[in-house]
Amino acid sequence: MHTLTSEFLPQPEETLGEYVRRLRGLKRLSQEQLAQGCGLHLQSIGKIERGLTTRLSQKAKRGLAQVLGVPVAYLEAAVRGTGVEVSQALKLCLCCWTPGTVPELGWLDPRAKFCFLCGGVLCDRCPGCSHPITSEQYRFCPMCGQSYRDGKHKA
Repeated sequence: MHTLTSEFLPQPEETLGEYVRRLRGLKRLSQEQLAQGCGLHLQSIGKIERGLTTRLSQKAKRGLAQVLGVPVAYLEAAVRGTGVEVSQALKLCLCCWTPGTVPELGWLDPRAKFCFLCGGVLCDRCPGCSHPITSEQYRFCPMCGQSYRDGKHKA
């Protein structure tokens, strides 16, 4: 995964096909490479990018999110044609999350406030400096250097 910057966010009014095509271009992947990486047929990727498919199965969402390096919530926002605010883009349970892994799907639901695994509060900011967590790749906050797992965390 990479640091989630604004170029990886779905833009308001951007269709799912436009979003997937743009991310594929940013990652410099061919349609065939994307299809192989996420376990979909090449024709399915073509249909998504041409706007002929506007709904995705859970398997397709997980596969595309993994290969394109974005949370599933970003793909869901693109399906709805809405943007994503960085502050609500990534919520984690600091007790259950393993740095460097994709967050649990339940944590990324905009309505989720608590972890479905342990019941703890989900966190979208560094416990030390309140800087938004923008990547699931790192163990430490890029602003203050504190480990995300140390200390108490805020919602």
